[in-house]
Amino acid sequence: MPTAAPAAVHLSRPHRPVLVAGTLGELRGPTVGLVELPLRLWWGPQRAFDLAEPTMLAWMYENVLREAIRVEELRAYLHGPTLVRVWPDLNLPRGVRAAWEARHVHLRHAAARLITATR
Repeated sequence: MPTAAPAAVHLSRPHRPVLVAGTLGELRGPTVGLVELPLRLWWGPQRAFDLAEPTMLAWMYENVLREAIRVEELRAYLHGPTLVRVWPDLNLPRGVRAAWEARHVHLRHAAARLITATR
């Protein structure tokens, strides 16, 4: 009897497995205002991100997606519909993008729509 292949482990960086939320609906983070990330997620001097500025929003999402080690961090700082909207524009390590797209088809479709639109 053949055994199932082990699930792929995606890394955000060496020795750091990617953490992926079970559902996008559980991501209920803020959508407006200033958000200050804890030092564990962002250690730069400017820790407050203005979500009204697209560049700051993307920067915050990229950091949380790369650095989160607890689902509570994902839930606290990410918002599911916003993540789908900005997904194609995020600059993420391949492992992070692959892990999230493998789990959430909405993200894979968002990325595919961007590729199709730019052709």
